Amino acid sequence: MEDRHSSPGWRLVGAIIARDEERHLGRCLDSLSWTDHQLVVLDTRTRDRSRELAQAHGAHVINREFSTFPAQRNAALRIAREELAADWVLFVDADERTSPALADAVRVAIAREESDAPVGYWVPRRNYIWGGWIRHGGWAPDYQLRLLRSNAAHYDEGRDVHELAVLDGEAGWLAEPFVHYNYETVGQFLTKQRHYTRLEAQRLARGGHAARPQNFVLQPLREFYRRYVSLGGHRDGWRGALLCGLLAWYTFELYVALTGEGRASPDDEVRR
Repeated sequence: MEDRHSSPGWRLVGAIIARDEERHLGRCLDSLSWTDHQLVVLDTRTRDRSRELAQAHGAHVINREFSTFPAQRNAALRIAREELAADWVLFVDADERTSPALADAVRVAIAREESDAPVGYWVPRRNYIWGGWIRHGGWAPDYQLRLLRSNAAHYDEGRDVHELAVLDGEAGWLAEPFVHYNYETVGQFLTKQRHYTRLEAQRLARGGHAARPQNFVLQPLREFYRRYVSLGGHRDGWRGALLCGLLAWYTFELYVALTGEGRASPDDEVRR
């Protein structure tokens, strides 16, 4: 059997930010068994068996009060670096899985020792939505910056939604994907998009942006055309058409929310 610590000199932690994820967490941690250690940062509002499941899988579990996703990820980076002595952190959402092929690609990436080697890597995702794979409309390859040198990355805590790591160095790209068991129902999609829309409106308002009358018509039409035609969303059948239509609708809702400058409650927090 291959030694899970086979990358010379490098220690890798698989990290999960979670709240009430008992349905997915065990299988996610199983898929990370090849890493040197697993870290689960749990929102203190968690009410299900996520903590017990994580501990049963041997994960290092931290309960932390939720403020924003970037703050949770920065806390995970610090814990991985200072408490678990990790050189690298692979962030994985609870509804994502890694494959043996991705594990091999990560091992190769973190073993690079050139002075100009990347300090972070973008990892593609395969999205499974409403019972089918979504391959077009901007949903593939769906790259995420998730493999990070623990001492050369941090998250911008001013970005509340779709958080992005800031690197002290260059980024590389992996070819092997996460598998993402994304939205299971249309209702779940609607709930999360409403949340993202409110947070994005707040971010734009903080930046001094304001809605103009033409935005309510032109921007949704452009979003639908971009996803359905330019990015080939029509190739995904009814799922693709519905996704493109709903995302166009929430582009309209974004400008409505921006006009109202509403604030999202922390209790509305959801995970994509």
